[in-house]
Amino acid sequence: MRKWLKDIRLAKGLSQLDVSKAAQITFQYYSYIENGERRPSPQVAKRIAVALSFPDTWYRLLEDSNQEEECEKHA
Repeated sequence: MRKWLKDIRLAKGLSQLDVSKAAQITFQYYSYIENGERRPSPQVAKRIAVALSFPDTWYRLLEDSNQEEECEKHA
């Protein structure tokens, strides 16, 4: 699960539907991405990042969940 992605979305008061519409992807696809079940293409990752106002770190969406967990352990 990409908890950090969900945390950013919730902090901005947005629903998954809001983000999916802004990123021009389906709600289902965004849900899969947020839950760590799918990995977006770089283009989709950039659109999600813009929708959530973190365009400088869009590449985080391309990282595997295991890598994220390891990074959090060392942070």
